[in-house]
Formats: sequence, structure tokens, C-alpha cells
Amino acid sequence: MELVEKGEMLPLMEEFYTIQGEGHHTGTAAYFIRVGGCDVGCHWCDVKESWNAETHPPTEISGIAENAARYSNTIVVTGGEPLTWNMSPLTHKLKEKGLRIHIETSGAYPLSGIWDWICLSPKKMKLPKEEVYKAANELKVIIYNKHDFQFAEEQAAKVSGNCELYLQPEWSRREKMTPEIVDYVMTNPKWKISLQTHKYLNIP
Repeated sequence: MELVEKGEMLPLMEEFYTIQGEGHHTGTAAYFIRVGGCDVGCHWCDVKESWNAETHPPTEISGIAENAARYSNTIVVTGGEPLTWNMSPLTHKLKEKGLRIHIETSGAYPLSGIWDWICLSPKKMKLPKEEVYKAANELKVIIYNKHDFQFAEEQAAKVSGNCELYLQPEWSRREKMTPEIVDYVMTNPKWKISLQTHKYLNIP
């Protein structure tokens, strides 16, 4: 559909008001806009139902922005992989309402949109674009096994010196990997630990 290609409509999977559970803004009330469509294909993804954009109805961005403004001044655009789509029209609508806009992305597609905070969570299967590395405010690497620490360091070498660095245990492996992350951060204190606190709190 032409309007989806232009970013004037987006395959909206869900939108909800909750507490940010991960990374730098943990504990912050935020309105989440989850956009469908992702071909990065992480085997441990906890929202695989977001992958197929065709299962999520194309939704006008003006309505998405109106809903967001009712709940919070902090908006998190996530997916799926939101940069699959042109994010400029949506972020302009949100900015017109004076909202602070964050994105959570694998960085696998070109950067579009106006962002106050970019959380880059790179994946081995489809590495980020150079422009996303440079723009990232936060690097969040998911730790599934010991090999992921080396991947994390490779990714940290590509972001700016001002980018905050987080290691987060993959949820199904949290009991095994969290102690290893603790040890790693204590040895390498440029990193911080991120936990999926919303899952511990049993909130969306």
C-alpha cells in the first residue's frame, strides 16, 4: 500500500501505556507504539507475532499520535523493527504535540525519523547501519551465551564515546547468564546491567 510505503500509515501491532522496563529509562512511564514487520529473525525473540507485517492493520499515523498524546509525554516506538518503515511522518506528528520520542531498534535499516533517544540493540544476523551506530544514545546487547560478550565488545567499538553501554540477559537464560553479566560488568565497568524489570513486575 502506497500510504504504508510513505510512512503515512503503519502496520500497528499494539499500543499501550506502561513502565519502561529496560535500559537507561527503566522505571519511566511511557506510551509504547509497537509496529509490525521484522526480518531480522532472532530465535529468542519474545514478540515473534510482530514479524509478519501483513497480520497487523495499516493504521493512520494521525490517530496513533492522538492516542499517544493522551497518555504520556514519553513515547517509545518499537517493533518488530520500526526502521523497516519510514518513521519521519510519525515522529513529525508526535513532535507537533511536544512529545519526547524514543526508538528501540536493531539498526538493520537506514535511520529515519526525529528521535530524542535511540536505543540500539544489535543482532548478529543483520548488523546495524553505520549511521545508527553513530546516532545511538544507548547500546543494549542481549546476552544469550558467553560468546555474546565478545559480540558486545565488537559492537561497543562502533558506537560513539557518549553512548551508554548495557548488557541484558535473554529472559529464558536469565538465571544462568545474570551472574556472568554481574562478573563481567564488575571487571569491565564501562558496561551496566539491564534487566527486563517489567517481566519481574508482571506488567506489559
